[in-house]
Amino acid sequence: MTSRPDTKAALDFLRTELQRRNPAEPEFHQAASEVLESLARVLAARPEYAEPGLLERLIEPERQIIFRVPWTDDRGRVHVNRGFRIEFNSALGPYKGGLRFHPSVNLGIIKFLGFEQVFKNALTGLGIGGGKGGSDFDPQGRSDGEVMRFCQSFMTELYRHIGEYTDVPAGDIGVGGREIGYLFGQYRRITNRWEGGVLTGKHAGWGGSLIRPEATGYGNVLFVEAMLRERGEDLEGRTVVVSGSGNVAIHTIEKLAALGATPVTCSDSTGYVVDEKGIDLALLRRIKEVERGRVSTYAERRGASARFVPGGRVWEVPADVALPSATQNELNADDAAMLIRNGVRAVSEGANMPTTPQAVQLFQQAGVAFGPGKAANAGGVAVSALEMTQNASRTSWKADRVENELARIMTDVHTTCAETAARYGAPGDYVTGANIAGFERVADAMLAQGVI
Repeated sequence: MTSRPDTKAALDFLRTELQRRNPAEPEFHQAASEVLESLARVLAARPEYAEPGLLERLIEPERQIIFRVPWTDDRGRVHVNRGFRIEFNSALGPYKGGLRFHPSVNLGIIKFLGFEQVFKNALTGLGIGGGKGGSDFDPQGRSDGEVMRFCQSFMTELYRHIGEYTDVPAGDIGVGGREIGYLFGQYRRITNRWEGGVLTGKHAGWGGSLIRPEATGYGNVLFVEAMLRERGEDLEGRTVVVSGSGNVAIHTIEKLAALGATPVTCSDSTGYVVDEKGIDLALLRRIKEVERGRVSTYAERRGASARFVPGGRVWEVPADVALPSATQNELNADDAAMLIRNGVRAVSEGANMPTTPQAVQLFQQAGVAFGPGKAANAGGVAVSALEMTQNASRTSWKADRVENELARIMTDVHTTCAETAARYGAPGDYVTGANIAGFERVADAMLAQGVI
């Protein structure tokens, strides 16, 4: 299916305007351009979506909030960081998306993440819009007291912009259970309300959902399993490379092992570990979650089966399946070519946009099953929405119920992407399927609600 010349011209104009109006934001340009590229097929087939202003509204956040975050370290020195919250689209429900605390955070990063979140959340079929937030604060190496004071200062401004019917943040890189606890405590203190549904990722003992920490990693494994099943294959016995060693990577490794695969790698900013026997999950969790150490320590303690490669690229390890689970644009065209030469069968994104456009193109040309993050890692936000449901009814679900719901949602996401891609003449193209399916759900709601 090809687009009409006027459709292509309109999309090209939108991309030009996007870059003009949002200078020096390459990640946002990349995310939006990928979606717009997919939409040529839709606009040609469904002219109602070409209504003036729809796409212009889709790529412009409803609200962009930037604020100062002053805090005091343990020595009494004052630091000033910058806080962000991008409330991108609320056509399907309250804004929903994580908070990222990392030195790389800037406006463009948060806009890219918020834009991706709009489509990811739509694919879950749940009533949540898309948003994202965070700060250039680095919690690495900071004491609990310093992290607490930063979180309290951050929430002192953020609280006025969020609420269970308005905007529901969660965790992301640098924001785990500790940070969510401090943020929630400050929100409760300021508002004098126990509003459980205002934040997700809470501890299970006070309003959180079981399986939420596991959900993104588990969900990505379930998605890649569905892609392989579609081809008459399965995960059992497969060798898998996983990048990262944070929450997503750890639970990806856990689920892979449970399904009979062998995850052989993990990584952090210093390099990667390859373990021929398969990653020892208990050892990795102790080093990363308890000691907050580096993956090099894993190799030192594991013994002869493991080795640490400083500064290396995890993608040079031969594998059947690759699951990038660290950060954006971590897997480039050279990495993709190496994986293809080594016989990779499937690649699925546990992180947000970890694969460059050139690498995605290489995978698709080589016939590798490729799961884009907005579909493959939707499990995390799906269980966050289930946490909101539990908060609204003041109940707590058992772990098996949550996990069954997660499995059902990920199966539905896979089916939706596959069927949408086939309907638009791109069978097996999960990128096209995810972009179009998410767009249709959001666009239908926007058209129904008028120009707002």
